Amino acid sequence: MKVALVHDWLTGLRGGERCLDTFLQLYPEADVFALLHVPGTTTSRIDARVRRTSWLQRLPGVRRYYRWLLPLYPFAIASLDLRGYDLVISLSHAAAKNVKVPKGVRHICYCFTPMRYIWDQAQAYFGRMAPILQPLLRALQRWDLAGSRRVDHFVAISRFVAARIRCFYGRRATVIYPPVVTDWISPLRSQQQPSSRGRRSGEAFLYAGALVPYKRVDVVVEAFNRLGVNLWVAGSGPESVRLRALAGRNVSFFGGVSDAELAGLYAESRALIFPGTEDFGMVPIECLAAGRPVIARYAGALRESLNGLKAWVLPTPAQVSQAAGVFFRPSSAVMLGADGEPLDGQFARTHSPHELEVRALVQAVEFFMRYESQIRVDRCVAQARLFGPERFASEWDMFLAANGIDDRAARITAPATKKSVVTNA
Repeated sequence: MKVALVHDWLTGLRGGERCLDTFLQLYPEADVFALLHVPGTTTSRIDARVRRTSWLQRLPGVRRYYRWLLPLYPFAIASLDLRGYDLVISLSHAAAKNVKVPKGVRHICYCFTPMRYIWDQAQAYFGRMAPILQPLLRALQRWDLAGSRRVDHFVAISRFVAARIRCFYGRRATVIYPPVVTDWISPLRSQQQPSSRGRRSGEAFLYAGALVPYKRVDVVVEAFNRLGVNLWVAGSGPESVRLRALAGRNVSFFGGVSDAELAGLYAESRALIFPGTEDFGMVPIECLAAGRPVIARYAGALRESLNGLKAWVLPTPAQVSQAAGVFFRPSSAVMLGADGEPLDGQFARTHSPHELEVRALVQAVEFFMRYESQIRVDRCVAQARLFGPERFASEWDMFLAANGIDDRAARITAPATKKSVVTNA
C-alpha cells in the first residue's frame, strides 16, 4: 500500500511539520509532496522522504517570497502528480488539501485550519491592501471551496477548527488533537534552583513564540510594564524592534532560542503568557510538560486544551486544586475594573479593544499570583500528557477503523525501521 503525505511547504520546523514527522513514524515508507522544500529546515526524516515539489521550487530565491505567491498556489498544487498511490493524507492550512487525487483513491485532510488569509483574516495579513485584493480573494475562496468538496474525510486539530471547517466548507470533521512531543522537556521540581545561565528559577513570566502582530505580544509587554513584574520574551520576528522600544527594564529579550534553551525557560518561568487565539497551540502544552502553568486568552482551542481558572470568577477550592493555569477575557467580553466590578458601558466605548485586553491581562496575572502557590507541577504535567503521540496514534487508528480504511500494509517495514516506529509510537 502506497501512502502520499501532502504538506503546504517545508521551510521550518513548526507545529505542522512536527505533525508531518509523526505521520512519517506511522507510515515510514510514505512519500512526501509539497509546494516547496528547503532541505535542513525540518527533520532528517522529512528530508529523506520528500518525493516531489511543485514548479515553485525552481523559482530563484523563492524561499524569501513564497508567501506572496498566493495567486499561484492553485496552479502549483495542481502540478503534483499522485498517480499510483492508494491513500493520500494532506496536512493543510493553505493549499495542500486542494491537491488532485486520482479517482477511487481515499483522500483524508488533516486540517490545521481553513486558509485564514483568504477567508476571515485578510485584513490582518494584507492590511490596507486587503480591499484592493478582494476580487482575487473571492476567486481564491471559490477555488478553496471547490477543493474542499473533493476531500473524502476531514480531520480537524481542535473543535475550534472543526467549527471553522463547518463554517467555510460546510463539512463535518472528526477532531483528533495533534501529537505534542515533550520528551525533550523536564519539569523543574524546585523553583529555587539556579539555571545554568545564571537565571533564578521563578523570577519571571515567559512569552515564547514569533514576534509578529497577530500574536499580540504588545499586549503582554504593555501589561508587564504596568505590573512591574519580570517578563522573559523568547522569539524573533518583525515586531522585535518595536517591542524592545516599548518594553520597560523588567522585560528581557532572548531572541530565537534552541529547543534546549526553550525547555529551560519553560521550566524556570513562573508561568507562560499566551495572548493569542490559536487553532491549537503547541507552546502551552510544552510549557505544561515542564510543570509550569499557563495564563491564556479565553479564546480559540486553548479553551479545550487548558484546564484553567477564569480570572473573572471566584474559584472553589476543588477548581484550584485541578487547575493548570488561568484565563483572561477577550476585549469583546464584559470587563472588570480595578475593584473587580464590571466596567460601565461608557468606559468600554471610550477605550480601545487593545487597552481593554491589556487591563484584562493585568488582572489575570494578579489573579494568578493570588493562587500561584496552589497550582501544582503534577497537575500541569498530567494536562500535557493528554496530548502525547500515543493518544494521537490511538485516535488515528480508531478514525481509520470507523471509516473502513485498512492501512496495515502501509506500516509494514524493514525490521530496523519497524523497531524505530514502535519505540516512537
